Formats: sequence, C-alpha cells, structure tokens
Amino acid sequence: MDLTLKKIKNITADHCITIIMNSHRTGPDYLKDEVALKNHIKTVEQRLSADTDKKTRTKLMDRLQHLAEKIDHSHNLDSLILFVNEDMAEFTRLRIPVEDRVVIDDNFATRDLIRALHLQTSYYVLVLSQEKARLIEAMNGEVVRELGDDFPMETTLSHARYSGDYDSDSHQTNLVDEFFNRVDKQFQKVRNSHPLPLLICSVHENYHRYLNVADDKRGIFDTHLNSQRIGEKAGNIVSEAWKIVKDYTIERNNERKAELKKAVSANRFLSDSNDIWRAIHAGRVRTLFIEQDLFQPAVLKDNSITYVSEEQRSDTDIIDDIYDEMIEANLSYGGDVVFLPKGELTKFNGLAAITRY
Repeated sequence: MDLTLKKIKNITADHCITIIMNSHRTGPDYLKDEVALKNHIKTVEQRLSADTDKKTRTKLMDRLQHLAEKIDHSHNLDSLILFVNEDMAEFTRLRIPVEDRVVIDDNFATRDLIRALHLQTSYYVLVLSQEKARLIEAMNGEVVRELGDDFPMETTLSHARYSGDYDSDSHQTNLVDEFFNRVDKQFQKVRNSHPLPLLICSVHENYHRYLNVADDKRGIFDTHLNSQRIGEKAGNIVSEAWKIVKDYTIERNNERKAELKKAVSANRFLSDSNDIWRAIHAGRVRTLFIEQDLFQPAVLKDNSITYVSEEQRSDTDIIDDIYDEMIEANLSYGGDVVFLPKGELTKFNGLAAITRY
C-alpha cells in the first residue's frame, strides 16, 4: 500500500479519477462489490460527460473498465480504491472502512491511503527460544506473512534446553548469546530492506539476553510478549502480540492529542481552514489534526478557500475534498497528519493545526 502512495501522491494531471468504496472479505457478501463498483463507474461516466470531450472520456472509461475487470473480488479486504487517469490505472485494497465516493480532480485522492498508514500498525514479531527463532510480519492483529528463506533459524550448537532457571554455566551462556547474535544480525538485514518495529515473543530472560547482544535496539518495543510460543501457529501468536501493540498505539495517539492541547495553551495552533492553508504553504504547520470522516468540497481561488455544498461537488473547478489537498500539501512541506475519531475535534470544527512557530 505504501508503494502505491509513493507512486501516485505527486501525480498531477487532468481528470485523475479516484473511486473509493467499502468491500467485503468473505462470500457471499463480496459478490455485492462488483455491483457496487459498476455503480461507481456509472457515476464517473456521468461526471465526465459534463466537462470532457468524447475522445478523452472514451479513453478514461476504457482504462477504468479494463482495470475493474482485473479485480478479483474474492480477495477483497475492507475497502477498495481505484486510481485512473490517461497515463495509469491502479487499484489497492485497504484494511480500513471508508466513505464511498468518487473523486475527479487534477490529482488523486490519497487521504484514505494516508489514513490507513496511520491507523494500521505494521510490525515484526520475533518468536524466540534458545534453540530456534521465527520472524512474523503482522498488521494490527493479522499475519501478513511468516518470513522464510533465512528464517526460521535454529542453533547448530548443542546445549541443554532452557528449564526456566538461570543457568550460570558460562559455556552455555556463550552458546545462547552467540545464537541470539546471529538471529539479530539476520533480523537487521530484514529490517534494513523493510523497516518496521519489533516485538519480541519469548520468556523474560531471553528477551533481556537478546537486548544485550542486539546491534541496534532502536525500534524494539520496550516490552515483550512474555511466553514461550515457538511451536504455536502464527495467527495465535499475532493475536496475542496485537494486544500489546494496540495498547502502545493508543498511548501514542493520546500523546499526539496532548500535543494539540499543549499547543492551544501556548497559542501555537490554528483552526480556520484558510489560516491553515496559508500556513501550510508558508511551511509553518508541523502537525495537521483532522477527524476521520470529515470531507468538504470547495473552491480554491487566489489562495483562498470557499466551501461549497455537496450538490455543487460535480461542478467545474470544484475540489472534491479540500482536506485531502491540505493533507498532501502539509506532507510535502515535511509536516505530518493525525487522524482522530469523529467528535474529538468538535470545538475546532473537525480541523486543527499545530504551528512550528
């Protein structure tokens, strides 16, 4: 998903079509997704008919129809997004619910991709014993994959199985440390190519011994799943690991909300959309806070935002979602974005920003 975001977020062209829709993971419900997509495609055709010539419209619709035919809905997740313009046609599946909509603008609507990156937590679980190590990539409470090739790793050194009591024998200690060091070096190779945080699943002693030999402790959770699960199914392990990672994610989100509260007290915040827009383009906005289900069509003229009604969304020169434009602009200036549940920014009308100065 992040590769898709990198690929499309900076594309600017006439008639960038984004179809955003909820989908279903299982049958027979996923059979409804094909029908829903066809309805969205009809909406695209109606909107293109209002402001494009026949040649352009035919080319775009052909690309869109061809892309739709390639989608196997039996593999759908919680949502589906299609990106089409005259030069490209891509789709991606997300593990978050979305608001169904069609966006036609001079760039693609990437807000849900960005939101998914923030709401979905990806991480590794290193399942560790003194004889074996497994590495699992997870997203929230689901297994993405269990890594093969160099994992699982098994020690080639002979020593007594861990009994639960600390073994003071220096020879056995050295054997275990040597194995953990080899595991860590192999994990670092994996993390260098695909950086994600690491949660260790092992008994208490092994966790601390691994930390002692780890070359780079950055990105390793300062807690662990304290149990011996080396032979368990990956799904069961990740289900338990997610309980720990989820609490960490909630704590991190609360810390971000505390940042906004502190900024309000220091008068380093903005809540008017025009003030925020201008501050973003002056490079002054550090963090943009926005409620998850907030969407707003608008006109942007002379660097000033004017909201319009939903009924005007299909009119010429209307930006489908001005908040999506703000998010992309702030990211391009080195800022970040925090998505909060509906109702948590009520006193800011759903939108606020922390300024750098």
